[in-house]
Amino acid sequence: MNTYNHGISVREAATALVTPIVGTSALQVIFGTAPVNLTENPYDTANIPKIFYNYAECVAGFGYDTDYKAYTLCQSMDTNFKLFAIAPVIMVNVLDPAKHVKSNEAQQYTIINNQVMVNVKGILLDTLEVSSQDSALIRDTDYLASFDRDGSVIITLLKDGVNGELRVVSKSIDPSAVTYEDIIGGYDANTGMESGIETVRQVYPRFGMTAGLLMAPGWSQEPSVGAALAAKCENLNGVFQCECLLDLDTSKVKKYTDCAEAKKENGYTDKHSIVLWPMVKAAGKQYAFSAVYGALIAYTDAQNEDVPSMSPSNKLLRAIGTVLEDGTEVVLDQERANTLNGEGIVTALNDGNWRAWGNNMACYPDNKDPKDRWICSRRFFTWWGNSFILTYKDRVDDMANRTLIESICDSENIRGNSYASQGKCAGARIEFKAEDNPVSELLEGKLLFRQYLAPYTPAESIVNVLAFDPDMLSAALS
Repeated sequence: MNTYNHGISVREAATALVTPIVGTSALQVIFGTAPVNLTENPYDTANIPKIFYNYAECVAGFGYDTDYKAYTLCQSMDTNFKLFAIAPVIMVNVLDPAKHVKSNEAQQYTIINNQVMVNVKGILLDTLEVSSQDSALIRDTDYLASFDRDGSVIITLLKDGVNGELRVVSKSIDPSAVTYEDIIGGYDANTGMESGIETVRQVYPRFGMTAGLLMAPGWSQEPSVGAALAAKCENLNGVFQCECLLDLDTSKVKKYTDCAEAKKENGYTDKHSIVLWPMVKAAGKQYAFSAVYGALIAYTDAQNEDVPSMSPSNKLLRAIGTVLEDGTEVVLDQERANTLNGEGIVTALNDGNWRAWGNNMACYPDNKDPKDRWICSRRFFTWWGNSFILTYKDRVDDMANRTLIESICDSENIRGNSYASQGKCAGARIEFKAEDNPVSELLEGKLLFRQYLAPYTPAESIVNVLAFDPDMLSAALS
């Protein structure tokens, strides 16, 4: 019977998330684990880079759970789509339902209102074996199985006459079986398949975008994982560069005075790496610093017309505190935070609000080249180089004549002047010199350009010298 409406009523709609702003200069490629049993096809989720433009897509593709230690990708879902509303992100789940799985013991559940609630996490629905009084029940014929908001399975009976209890046997994904070797991954010569961090090679061929930041929140504190991320930051796809975010292990590094030694022991000194300590607390949850910082960088770039010339330092983290892994609060003042900065470590500081604090790449203080040490300068050079390749790759194999050379020079100089006039950099120019291009090289089909970039360095130290002026006092009293 159709409902006949007469009168006045009110309905409430679920609160919609803010539509993410889009930016790709800091395109995050994030490696970790996800509760993929909650997806429509769990067996098509492992070691495949997937791109997401909003929270709903992400949850549908990989599932969601607030247990960030077990499912490390979920913290980046939160920070990107809820805290900062920034997109897109590329995620690689390494939890393989065909490999990282465990068997659950048979349990008896009482039927209530034709339903049974199975309070076991990670169940793979295709492994359910349900029976009543030693009679097997058939899924989608005798019962339906679905997940509730907490990831538990609800079994709804479709036929009458089934009373008492149901016996349920199942298998679940096992995130504890995932190791840092799975995150690092590799190449299988027998199958030709890649896994883990090795799949970053597929990002450009799949999506036509270059990686900006490589991350593995919850895993990058492991030195082997950090080394694998750093190794992929150069010569990616044979030509591209990017940066990576590395956390220090707050279960071991519990004092700010221990950070420098831990960074050194981990070997986190690459010019493409950014080292972070401690963890961040936001929206009542605890995140790996890299999960929040990656979203902050992407958001900062997007607010700057997708140009990575702004430093993420002193920008709001949208956090409520900093903590160690065990939840112990970490409270740094500017002096202690500066000590970390001096060792090439980015941290967080509460100055009215919680802010990222630090401008130095991991190579500092050993490498003080302004091109390499400053986060904004390093990222600007990386971004410009990648942009040059993407812009002129279609000109490869054109005739190496004056038209081609002048076209590239004119286009790049116009581009450089445009960014300089917008205040995105101090200047950028390109040259083609005869002495760099002898006939012998031209006959080999080689052209060499020289480009000079001048991104602004951050105003890291602003000093005002105060002095007493006795003349002013004398003039005032005379």
